[in-house]
Amino acid sequence: MASNQPAPEAPSPFATREGFGSPGDADKAWEEWNPTEDSLRPVRGRHRVAKQRGLARSSTVLGVGVIAAVGAGGMATAQSKPPVSISLPDSLADNLPDAKSLPGLGALITAVESDDTPVPVAASAPFTTAGLTTAETEKGATDAGEALRARILQQAEQQQSAADADAKAAEEEAAAAKAATEARKQQDVATAKAAAEKKAAEEAAAEKAEAERLAKLAASYSLPTSAYTITSTFGEAGTMWASGQHTGLDFAAPTGTPVKAVHGGTVKSAGWSGSYGYRTVLELDDGTEIWYCHQSSMDVVAGQQVNTGDTIGRVGATGNVTGPHLHLEVHTPDGTGIDPMAWLTGKGLTV
Repeated sequence: MASNQPAPEAPSPFATREGFGSPGDADKAWEEWNPTEDSLRPVRGRHRVAKQRGLARSSTVLGVGVIAAVGAGGMATAQSKPPVSISLPDSLADNLPDAKSLPGLGALITAVESDDTPVPVAASAPFTTAGLTTAETEKGATDAGEALRARILQQAEQQQSAADADAKAAEEEAAAAKAATEARKQQDVATAKAAAEKKAAEEAAAEKAEAERLAKLAASYSLPTSAYTITSTFGEAGTMWASGQHTGLDFAAPTGTPVKAVHGGTVKSAGWSGSYGYRTVLELDDGTEIWYCHQSSMDVVAGQQVNTGDTIGRVGATGNVTGPHLHLEVHTPDGTGIDPMAWLTGKGLTV
């Protein structure tokens, strides 16, 4: 770099060189030549000083420095920038120190054997191949900055594509999970509905079967009389009964109303029985006994087989009574008295 400061006052060998002054003054001491005063113009700020061919070889180094300062987006090869031409007066250039001896600069300059040796320039390859693929290098791509930019954009696009794919996969997975949850809910609802319908159908079928059973059973059973009124039920308390409570079911009806066999069976006994008046005991096939009491007359005898609905006697008021009625009792095979109304209802009859 040149300076606008005056040169030192020390004697200079340049004063006696041939070519300065007139030929007749060769033996005289010449005035000191100040290159700053004669050939250099004062300049402001930083500037570059032209140099001759001696330093031209260092232009590659300077060009590399310029390139190194450029970012990745504007990086260029040394080949793309022409060598910088710098020239200095021969008298000054011949006495400058060798560039290779300067600290920090000599190592950057390629040594040459002669002036005819070609000045090395930046390789045709990119300054950096960080952004180039092997294919790009083989094709001679030299714009490393643009290649790196393209590579970065490509990687960004790939990452964005991967992120979009992941997001889409996550959305699809969430949608599939939601659909599966909805399907499970619908399946649960359908299962519950099917179970409820099945249960209802089973209950309806059971009710129908029971109704059919009772209808069939009712066909084989019959009420003991008709045109009646229930006046006393099983278990009622009162002083009219020796046990303190009523032991049967009373069907109040006019005297002479037919008394019928509730089911087919065998007449176990028929006759007078104290407070029961005239009583007929009908034993069924399962051992159950039906007692018909207070009859005015009896139409069967012990040991006789009867069928459902056969007339076995007549309503009366014999024994301990307050009016004509049929007193009906039901006893299990072991002799225990049970509620006649519940027993008749259990046979499908409506009392």
